[in-house]
Amino acid sequence: MHDVVVPYNAGEPDVDSTIGKPPENLSHDRRRWGGRLLLLGASLALGGGLAFGASRHYAQYRQVMATAEQRRDLVPTVRVATVRPSNGITLVTLPATTLAFAAANLYARASGYIDKRNVDIGDRVKDGQLLVQISAPELDHQISQNEATLAQLKQTLTQAQANLELAKVTWDRDRPLVGQGWVTQQQGTIDIQTLKAREAAVRVAQANVRAQEALLKVLNQQREYRRVVAPFDGVITARNIDVGSLVQADAASGTFLFTIMQSDVIRTQVYVPQDQAFGVTPGVDAVVSVPELPGRTFPGKVTRIADALEPGTRTLLTEIDIPNPDGALKPGIYCRVELHVPHDTPSLLVPAEAIIFNRNGLQVAVIEDGNVHIRKVSVARDLGTQVEVRDGVKEGDMVVLYPQVDLVEGSKVQAQPQNAEASK
Repeated sequence: MHDVVVPYNAGEPDVDSTIGKPPENLSHDRRRWGGRLLLLGASLALGGGLAFGASRHYAQYRQVMATAEQRRDLVPTVRVATVRPSNGITLVTLPATTLAFAAANLYARASGYIDKRNVDIGDRVKDGQLLVQISAPELDHQISQNEATLAQLKQTLTQAQANLELAKVTWDRDRPLVGQGWVTQQQGTIDIQTLKAREAAVRVAQANVRAQEALLKVLNQQREYRRVVAPFDGVITARNIDVGSLVQADAASGTFLFTIMQSDVIRTQVYVPQDQAFGVTPGVDAVVSVPELPGRTFPGKVTRIADALEPGTRTLLTEIDIPNPDGALKPGIYCRVELHVPHDTPSLLVPAEAIIFNRNGLQVAVIEDGNVHIRKVSVARDLGTQVEVRDGVKEGDMVVLYPQVDLVEGSKVQAQPQNAEASK
């Protein structure tokens, strides 16, 4: 036979302690010990949870306090730019239109038919060059007739002068005889009145001759108008007649012949707005460019200004004369004019990113000794990325770019120049 060994179980109650106890009492003790253990575990879990929550709350509190302290002591870094003076010249670019320096519409001053036409559209002509010849035979006949009339009137004047000489001789002979009584007083009166009549006849004949000479001068001038010549060097841009065309000479409704333009110098008209007109004077430099001629510019100067703004548009009419020896610029095209307008009063340039706009108006934040000072400014001109200001800042001031909303008077900041950030 083999001996049976029973292992010892630490979880079970001692055999000796259970000896002599009934089974129900043993079950009751086990339930009591299990409840105690459960209560103890719940207490430990509750205590651990409370300790963990308290420690976490304390950590959050310490973090909030540290953040608040750090924020209170933090000196923010802001981007700044330096206020600098303007260069004294403002470049103003405006749309403009080119015009011929001189343009003339030529009309017929003599009635007749076109006998010769020497030019056409696009032809370049010189001053005094014959453009067309008008045939007017009726005018030639009229001139011949009036020349004959003038000769007749001159003969009449000669006759009147001869009668005047005769009247003077007769009166000179009869005057002493009348005084001596050899000739009656009536004869003397007749001689005097005859002399006066002959003098008046001579004056009338002279006036007739002068009137006829003036008429012939007009007719001869009209004969000169049969030759239509160029009034200046230029180019023919319009033609309305051809050989054989009938033309009429009339001051109000004469026949239109040609349009001639002088294009070796181009007149450019530009309307300068009021905020840029002050400073525009004759002699200001200008540069004209045409989109269809890239890479080429045409320098010139302001030649004349209207000296008064138009009430409807508040613009100043400005004309610029551009030399055009090669004819690259054409009259009537669109172009852009860049005016180099000098400043009448000095101004300062501030980046547009530094402007603060709120209920207090336009302001900038200026940094002095690490502190922010809010200053009100007056804007003279908006240049897009920059603005010209009249007051509120001075040359060399450091202004904050993109200022924060909570940036107030007296805030401490650390300046970071704009170029320093750009170099990073």
